Amino acid sequence: MATRRRLQFVHGQVAWMLATLLLLALLGAFSLELFFVVSLIGFLVVTELTAPFAVRPHWRRRLKWFILLGLVGFAYIVVRRILAILPPGVL
Repeated sequence: MATRRRLQFVHGQVAWMLATLLLLALLGAFSLELFFVVSLIGFLVVTELTAPFAVRPHWRRRLKWFILLGLVGFAYIVVRRILAILPPGVL
């Protein structure tokens, strides 16, 4: 049971990332930052959609560290974008 759920999670995440890559390439909007952000959104969605109701397997407990790492990366991207928008001399 746990292996099936784990494979379901991995297949969902890989499918989301491939679809994101294809869509961004088709739109001509591919950048690593945008790919990272959309992949993080997909990771959070797939994590919630594949979550079991009653039991929390051990492998799912480790996902919180990946989520935390992704949110730190997202915060870094947001701060960089804000600093790029601000005029020089504001900070």
